[in-house]
Formats: sequence, structure tokens, C-alpha cells
Amino acid sequence: MEAENHTAIEQFFLIGLSEDPEMQSILFGLFMSMFLVTMLGNLLIILVTSCDSHLHTPMYFFLCNLSFVDICLTSTTIPKMLVNIYMHTMEISYTECLTQVYFFNNFLGMDNFLLTIMAYDRFVAICHPLNYTVIMNPHVCGLLVLLSWIIMFWVSLIHMLLMKQLSFSINTEIPHFFCELTELLRVARSDTHINNFFLYLVTALLGVFPVIGIAFSYFHIVSALLKMSSIGNKYKAFSTCGSHLCVVSLFYGTGFVVHLSSSIAHSSQRNTITSIMYTVVTPMLNPFIYSLRNKDVKGALGRLLRRVHFCP
Repeated sequence: MEAENHTAIEQFFLIGLSEDPEMQSILFGLFMSMFLVTMLGNLLIILVTSCDSHLHTPMYFFLCNLSFVDICLTSTTIPKMLVNIYMHTMEISYTECLTQVYFFNNFLGMDNFLLTIMAYDRFVAICHPLNYTVIMNPHVCGLLVLLSWIIMFWVSLIHMLLMKQLSFSINTEIPHFFCELTELLRVARSDTHINNFFLYLVTALLGVFPVIGIAFSYFHIVSALLKMSSIGNKYKAFSTCGSHLCVVSLFYGTGFVVHLSSSIAHSSQRNTITSIMYTVVTPMLNPFIYSLRNKDVKGALGRLLRRVHFCP
């Protein structure tokens, strides 16, 4: 099919998870349930960490931001998917698609930054406890989050501006349930070398270095834990890191599988299913991981429920 200029493109077609009509109602119910659980769970984390003064610490400040970003990340993809299933259509407009690319990359990058900052926070708390309140003061915490937003704003904006230079065939089909950047580059009909170069550069800088930073932090954390003589202190320190490690493993593990499998042997169905893990499942599980494995969060949640129960 002859490629047309991107200005002539009005819409794309999202293939989704299945073209089987009998599966649509099952997928709608499943993803609607997951979306609601994600919203309620993360909103509860935000409410608990905001209302309980015991949780007004850097660690829970970053957790609150992570929950907010997870809400935004899931809201970028799932509502459009649910609308398409309900309306029995696969259409997404050109403008909606680029907007989805921008916000998805923005919030995914923020997840990446926040997990890295949280690892650094645990490193300072365990390895430099006497200087913790000085190093991780509210000004520094706010500045770290603000810089992360600024960086991702410009990175996502450059991605979107580069996308606007590409041309696509009319009625282009995207083998995914949302407008994912790498899938769009694959179906483009114009040269994507600049886009791919910038994508690889960003992945190297904002993907590899944070992982190295997290690994460095936990290397020193484990070393510090081994030197502790008190089993109680070891358990307390490890309990604050266990939840973070679970989330990091889910987020980076599934992301690594997606990019590795797509670079070795492209399989749209496999990539789509794996993408669900870090776009839907991980944001949904984060509140449970942090609440079930964290005594402070469970205690704050209990105090909040008692306060609501005894409210006249």
C-alpha cells in the first residue's frame, strides 16, 4: 500500500488482545475489574500516606508519588481499550494515538525514576542513618521528583515531535491494545532511523543507568545488613526494602522480557501479553505489595478505618 503523508492520516486501528467476538465480553470484564482495583488500591495508598502523620517521611512521600503515577499510567491505556471493546471498534484517532504515546512514555519513565529514587532513599536510610534526615530533607525529595517530571516532559515531547515527522499507510493496523512507541515505529512507512536512535539513547540513559543505580544501592544495603549484629534491626531494615524489591523485580523483569523478545524475535502477541504485566498488573499489585508487607502502612490503614468507623 502506498504510504501517505501523516497529515492525511485520521485514525489507526488497534488489533487488541483478541479478534474473537466471544472473548470481548471476558476481556472487558477482566480489564474493567483490574482497572477498578488499580484505581482503588492506589487511591487508598495516597489517602493513607497523606492523612497519617506517621507516614510523612521521604519513603512514603515517594510511595505516594508512585501510586499517583501508576493511576495515570493505567488510565492512559485501559479506558480507551475498554471503550473500543464496548463499542465493538478498533479505531483510535491520529491525535489520540500521539497523545497516548506522549503520556504513556511520560508516566512509564516516572515509574522508572521513582523506583530508582526509592532505592537511593533506602540506601541512605540504612547505610547513613545518622545523616538521613539531613540528606533526604523535604527540599531534596521535592527537587528529585520535580527533576524527574521535567526530564520526562522533554523526553516524551521529543518522542512525539519525532513521531509527527513519520508517514503511515491509510488504515494502518497496530498489533497492540494501545499506541506503543516501538509498535508504531514498526508500522511506519517512512525512515525511522532518527526515532530509533533517540529511543535507544533514551533507553540506555534512562533505563540502564537507573538499574545500575538500584543494583549499586542494594549492594551497599546488603553489605550493611550483613554487618548488623541485631537480628531485629536486620529484619526491620529488610522489611522496608522487601516491598520495593518486589515492585522493582516486576517492573524491570517484565520490561526486560518485552524488549529482549522484541529484539530477538518479534512476536506481537507475546509482546502484548508481556506489556500487560508492567502496564496493568504491576500498578495493580503495587498497593497490595506495600500494604501487605509493610507494618507502617497496615497500621496507618487500621487507624484510618477506625477513624472512619467512629465518625458520627
